[in-house]
Amino acid sequence: MKRLRSHLVGIDQGDLVLFADFENGGDMWTGSGPRERRQSVVFSQAFRSPPTVQVVPSLWDMDTKSAIRAELVTENVTERGFDVVFRTWLDSRVARLRAGWTAIGELAGEDDWDVD
Repeated sequence: MKRLRSHLVGIDQGDLVLFADFENGGDMWTGSGPRERRQSVVFSQAFRSPPTVQVVPSLWDMDTKSAIRAELVTENVTERGFDVVFRTWLDSRVARLRAGWTAIGELAGEDDWDVD
């Protein structure tokens, strides 16, 4: 459990298109084997420490002729942003993916001291 010391809790959220490979014959749609797409997100305001970030598919367009194999995760979470990472493998074909995200964490207060 993440315990927040501050009464200033920030929530930032967004929605981003990771790819639309069916439009241009990209490798998520036409390829096979391990594939990955990654996109960096910058928060609208920095958090005091790395927040908790949740990411979910908000649009998922997959071919159903083979098994659907996919992973959607966050990586490299900092006070200022994070990476959204989508992976698939073998013969799964993904036409497009949009991801929604929510970050919850402590914000710096006006009375906080910076003693760096």
